[in-house]
Amino acid sequence: MGDVPSPLADFIVGEIRRARGASGMTQESFGRAAGFSASHVSAVESGTRALTMDFIKGTDRALNSGGLFERLATKFGAPSWFLPWLDAERRATQLRYFEPNLIPGLLQVEHYARTVLRTVESLTDEEVEQRVEARMSRQTILTGEHRPQFVAVLDEAAIRRTGDGLGGIMAQQVAHLVEMAELPHVHVHVIPIGSGLHIGLSGPFALARSDEGVWVGHLENQLGGEVIDKDDDVATLQARWESVRNEALPRRQSIDLLKEVESHHGPQ
Repeated sequence: MGDVPSPLADFIVGEIRRARGASGMTQESFGRAAGFSASHVSAVESGTRALTMDFIKGTDRALNSGGLFERLATKFGAPSWFLPWLDAERRATQLRYFEPNLIPGLLQVEHYARTVLRTVESLTDEEVEQRVEARMSRQTILTGEHRPQFVAVLDEAAIRRTGDGLGGIMAQQVAHLVEMAELPHVHVHVIPIGSGLHIGLSGPFALARSDEGVWVGHLENQLGGEVIDKDDDVATLQARWESVRNEALPRRQSIDLLKEVESHHGPQ
């Protein structure tokens, strides 16, 4: 299972530490009950090792908490179906994203992310803010010490979307895309509207390559998403990636188009 996103992880680790202490369990006895070594427990509690869903499930077993900590992680963090992809994303040396309608989460600004999340009517204001914060935290992947090569292909429709109150948000969002696209390890390519129909319009997808050279994919839909790891399915996504990448403008021409669209949206 993937890591629980910060700052939610910091809160849950603090609660686990307090619950362990209240139960009178040492790190060693807690670890035995949870299925982890004492050194692993110590590393998680000190923040030098990531909090994972496996550790949380072990905590619920050790403390006999009836799944409390797992419910906290899945309700207020990333959806449970998204955690395996977060794990692949964090470990990736190369990331490929195709989006026909929206800006990829790793490239979203806060106001844009909040606006997108508010379209999910079942989310409360508090849940929206928690997910925005988690999404912003997730973006440290692109600015950390071990940054992956990141390539995003967007359909021009995604950057030209307009509507009541969207002008300033989209201007800010597209300006951020320009800023990110100027980084040496980030490539943003745009498929111009004039390209007409192409295979990518069937839906968004992503690909991640690990240190070991293994590729996995991710598909997202209205009900959730799934990690794609079967060789044939990954090969299909890689072939589709080549198709959409070939439809897109080169890097410098894409940046020029982004700048033109930014001015079209008006002041931020």
